[in-house]
This record gives sequence, structure tokens and C-alpha cells, in this order.
Amino acid sequence: MRQAEEHDDHHGPSWPFRKRGARPGAAASRGAVPQLAAGIPVLPVLIVCGVVWVDVLGGSGLFWLPLLAAGPALAASTNGFRGVLCVGFLAAALGGTLGARDGVPARELAVVLSALLAVTLASALASALRGRRERVLDAVRSVAEAAQHAVLQPVPQNVGPFRVAVRYSAAAAEARIGGDLYALVSTPHGVRLIVGDVRGKGLPAVGTAALVLGIFREAAYDEPDLLAVVGRIERSLARNLGPDDFVTAVVVGHPGEGRLEMVNCGHAPPLLISASGEVVAAESTRPAPPLGLRALVAEPPCLEILPFSEGDQLLLYTDGVTEARDRARTFYPLAEGVARHVSDEPERVLSAVHDELLAHVGGRLHDDAALLLLRMRAADRSRCVGSVQEPGGGARTAERTSCPSPSRLGC
Repeated sequence: MRQAEEHDDHHGPSWPFRKRGARPGAAASRGAVPQLAAGIPVLPVLIVCGVVWVDVLGGSGLFWLPLLAAGPALAASTNGFRGVLCVGFLAAALGGTLGARDGVPARELAVVLSALLAVTLASALASALRGRRERVLDAVRSVAEAAQHAVLQPVPQNVGPFRVAVRYSAAAAEARIGGDLYALVSTPHGVRLIVGDVRGKGLPAVGTAALVLGIFREAAYDEPDLLAVVGRIERSLARNLGPDDFVTAVVVGHPGEGRLEMVNCGHAPPLLISASGEVVAAESTRPAPPLGLRALVAEPPCLEILPFSEGDQLLLYTDGVTEARDRARTFYPLAEGVARHVSDEPERVLSAVHDELLAHVGGRLHDDAALLLLRMRAADRSRCVGSVQEPGGGARTAERTSCPSPSRLGC
């Protein structure tokens, strides 16, 4: 769906702008002060000063001096090794001064100062190792982010006749990528999109997601029939996945005015939001098995026809959204949440739903979550076509069948 890394794929990178006429030297000098202040181990120094103050007031000599080791020990978790050494040597100098002032025997004072220096050196080493791990983690995050943008390519705000918004949150915030997938492309056969969820997690799930998206992007351009697109994905997964692996997905196409085509392969049903604000689930009359498991059934997948006109919206999502639970183990009511935040701006709807989802789970999702919302723009109705291309090269007129319910047409 910030618990995990989220992004709006239609947003590009934001670049800092500098005021015209500003002097680089002045900006550097202004920025040096906050950087220097950020590197000062303020809290460890305050602890050392507090111990010194208590010893001065109490005059108890050796009793309080060992507590000076708390300064460098704390600095190891908040500062670099230089900061740790500075705090340690400051504590040692003040401890030696106080010990001499209070008349502490030289042997006992030497033992205390030796222990203080040993803690300082160990803390400095721990701080250096922590900094190295953080640098490695930053490098891994940058690679993961690059992989995320390569697999989950940015989706623009406007695609064909649709206004689009996306929210994605990986459960592993450090990885920034997971097994959920989505893509939306404009093709000669209309706008087509896919939202899915790979079984499993980690790198194998990411690899499968990349495979599915690559096949979808190619097939969406090549195949005039949406069922043929699904068939190509299925054949490729049958060759490349293990016997227990599969992918649930919803594939949607917009072949002409007033309707959408949908193939649901074991995925959660999308939510159809009418122009009046009514939210209904686009249930399949004959659900297909997940991608990769077609061999288990004899029947081919079903092509659903959804009425979709000006002002309507379609929300596709993964189970990380609907299976998110609060402390009472109650699932997040997605349909009710969408109904509360219906708007003509898809970005505003997803932002509100995403924030409500995080509040529902207490700020941390335990599964990857993806939301993709598209809305038919009013100005583009005249650009929709009334025919679709057959696989054989011919054309047929788009059928205008009456709908038994406001959410779907059967096969």
C-alpha cells in the first residue's frame, strides 16, 4: 500500500530547485552548520555531563565514575566512530580530573579509566561496523529500487481514455519490491492492463512477476483477442513455473465504447464504481484457475463483459489489501472504504484508502499490497471505437448486450 515503501507510478522524480541568484558558497556555508550539529553526539555528552554534575554535588568519588561509560556506549548507536572516540576521551579526561579531585586511590582510578577506555574502543568498533552495514543496506536498497522500476514500470496519469492512479506497498520495506504485479499499456487493440499476485515471496516471486509482466506487455500488443493474451501468459508459465507455483491475475481490456473485457484467473474480483458512486464487485460467472494451473481444468477461461462508460471507475487490487487485519483480526472492508472516499480524482481516492488501510493495520502491512484505479474521462468518449479485430484479421461489431446486473455481463 509509511510501513512499507509506497509509490505513485505516475509521479516522476522531483528535483530540488535553487533560487535564482543564490550564491553556491553561501548555500554551502548555511548547510555546513546543520551538518556539523547533526554529527555532534549531544545526548551522550549530556549523560557524561550529568554524571560529572552528580559527582561534583555529591562528592562521592569513585562511586559515580563508572557511569561515565554510558556516554560512549550510547554514542555507538547514534554516531560514527569519531563521535564515539570524542565522547570516550571526554569522559576519561573528566573522570581522571574528578578522581584526582576526590582523592581516589591511583590504582582504583586507573582500573576505572582503563575500563572506560575499553568500552570506548569497543563502542567505536561497533559504530564502524554499524556504519558499514548501513552503507551496504543503502546499496541494496538502491538496487532493489532500480529493479522495482524495471519490473513495475511507471504508469502515467492519463492513458487513452482513462485517468489512472496506482498505489503499491511492499511488506518488506527494505526490499521495496515484492510478488504483486501490475502493468497498463496502450495498444492498437485498446488499453489493456493486468494486476496479479505471485504465490510466494522473495526473489523467486519477483522473478515470476517480471516474467508475467514481460509476456503481458508483448502479448498485449500482438494479440487482438484478450483471451489470446491470457493464453500466451499461461503457456509460458506452464513451461517455466514449478508444479506448485501459480499466479492469480485479472486481465482487463478496453476494446470499444461503453464496455470493458475482463478475464479473472483466480484473483479477487475488481470493484466497479459507477458515476453515481455505487460500488459493486465485478464477480466472474465462471472463474478460471490461476495462471500456471490451467492443466487442472478442461474448460477455457471466460471473457467477462463489463459496462463501463463516462465517469465510471474500476479498482483492481491484490489480497494484501483485503486480507489486512487489525488487532481484533478483522479484515479491512475495501468496498466500504472506497465508498466512503469516492471522488472524481483517482489519486485522491487511492490516497485516502491507502491511509485508511495503514490506520486499520496499525501502520504495518504483513503482505504486499497493490491498488490500481482507472476512471473513464468524459472528454474521451468520442474516441472509443465500435469494432474489435478478430485473430484472423477480420473485424466484428462490438456487441451491445443488455446487462443483467450493473456490475457485469456473463460469458
